[in-house]
Amino acid sequence: MTNLAKARLLALVVPAALLAGAFGSQYLGGLFPCELCWWQRYGHLAAVAFALIAYLLHGQARFSRLFVWLALLGIVASGTIGVYHAGVEAKIFEGFTQCAAKPVVGSAEEMLNDILSRPAIRCDDVQWSFLGISMAGWNAILSLGFASLILWLLIKRPRTQS
Repeated sequence: MTNLAKARLLALVVPAALLAGAFGSQYLGGLFPCELCWWQRYGHLAAVAFALIAYLLHGQARFSRLFVWLALLGIVASGTIGVYHAGVEAKIFEGFTQCAAKPVVGSAEEMLNDILSRPAIRCDDVQWSFLGISMAGWNAILSLGFASLILWLLIKRPRTQS
């Protein structure tokens, strides 16, 4: 397997697995995403889309490589937001005031009931952690770690046989 093929595979599998974990924790685990959680997901969604395009163009190495680079940027963006989010959770950085909420419509009473029935998720609250590291922290570690590996695969020159 070539370095490009390995990078392309990682650029698809890593963000897809992290998204599966995020959506699984939401829909199966009952955790609600805050605004910064959603921002991290957007980077991974873009990365998956670019990686799928890279697979469609696998016969054209130059274009496939370009889309792996774009997927890499999406993974790095998500990981960087994860660093910031983990910093907000640790009270190192000041977070945002908005919560993840859908628009409210209807009568005044319906809107009030709708608002009161929703969880207000703050970006500085840790809902889940493992080994003392929040989901945002794990996203940062895994995203930036695998992004480094993908980068290394993309810039590494293939060995010549002698």
